[in-house]
Amino acid sequence: MEGIQNLNIFYLSDTTGNLLKFTVLSEDKNSLARVGRIETDHSVIETPVFMPVGTHGVVKSISPNELYDINTQIMLSNTYHLYLRPGTDIIETNGGLHKFMNWSNSILTDSGGYQVFSLSNMNEITDNGVNFKSHLDGSMHFFTPETSMDVQRKLGSDIIMAFDYCPPADCSKKELKRASRLTEDWTRRAFEYLDDHPPLYGHNQTLFPIIQGGVDKEERLNCLEQMLPFAKCGLAIGGLSVGEKKDPMFEAVNILGLHMPKDQPRYLMGVGKPTDIVKSILSGVDMFDCVLPTRNARNGQIFTHDGPINILNSKYKDDTSPIDLKSSVMFAQEHSKSYLRHLFKVNEMYGIRIASLMNIAYYFDLINQIKIEINNNSFVKWSEDYLQQYEHKG
Repeated sequence: MEGIQNLNIFYLSDTTGNLLKFTVLSEDKNSLARVGRIETDHSVIETPVFMPVGTHGVVKSISPNELYDINTQIMLSNTYHLYLRPGTDIIETNGGLHKFMNWSNSILTDSGGYQVFSLSNMNEITDNGVNFKSHLDGSMHFFTPETSMDVQRKLGSDIIMAFDYCPPADCSKKELKRASRLTEDWTRRAFEYLDDHPPLYGHNQTLFPIIQGGVDKEERLNCLEQMLPFAKCGLAIGGLSVGEKKDPMFEAVNILGLHMPKDQPRYLMGVGKPTDIVKSILSGVDMFDCVLPTRNARNGQIFTHDGPINILNSKYKDDTSPIDLKSSVMFAQEHSKSYLRHLFKVNEMYGIRIASLMNIAYYFDLINQIKIEINNNSFVKWSEDYLQQYEHKG
């Protein structure tokens, strides 16, 4: 491809000596988009990358072998949920999360900070940490930055997220500044904890700090400056897609894309509509996760190369055409829309499995096409066409 060139190889290390290799392979001449490669001890991760979400140590209804088949190089699991169930001790007894779930590629674990936001009616945020009530049994727990690091260290994830405070979109300026202050303090404590507690399972673990600041550009850049001393191997954008409008969200992403370090992977947390991913890659984002493809699949929304469809609509009852002829998943080409609709109507698990795997594969197909366009320096024009067509279709 014309645009491919080996631009920079970065050997990144935190204070513990834990390594992550990041290579920028090519950059789009007309935007901040880039193609790269992250290397952990478990896998090579081609970027941009979408990480399927396996909150409880499994991507709902999909086996590890099926994830390998569609070239899943990294997945995400959640510290908060695994801490509550099955419990850190059980996973540690199994030799860490990789062995527990029989997954040999990379794992990124969220810190639990987002659950502070999403379960805010069940917690109390203090300067030292968060008191929260379990959504499972009502038991009380206290989560600190050190707790989050200890749990993630015992999970054995390759990329550990710093413990942060994600404020709601409609919070006051005062609360936004408090979130930045707590996130900086908690990140420092997380960094120091990992400095004193090496990994348990013989592979490196690297810490990504998280930038807060809502859609306030000044506060975003302020929080970025606060995170830079701890950003040794990667940096994340948190606190978006939490109720704010789209335009301010993308403005925040773009301003950070202009100022975040170029020698580290950039991770936008929890933002995951296909059109959102395209727009964010234009702003220089390398990594994404979202429950949307599997959650929407369970509700009958299928992302196809011709646009999203709701398979439960009556018009598909007699539709004998393949679900998606362009999908990289073979049964999307082999099964008809009417068959998939039938499976949903009779509550057959196979229907959910087809839809879930198809949606994740669509995301991977989309990003693979984006890489081609970046390498050809045609991404901006391609993205304009894609956004016009896909947003119009739903």
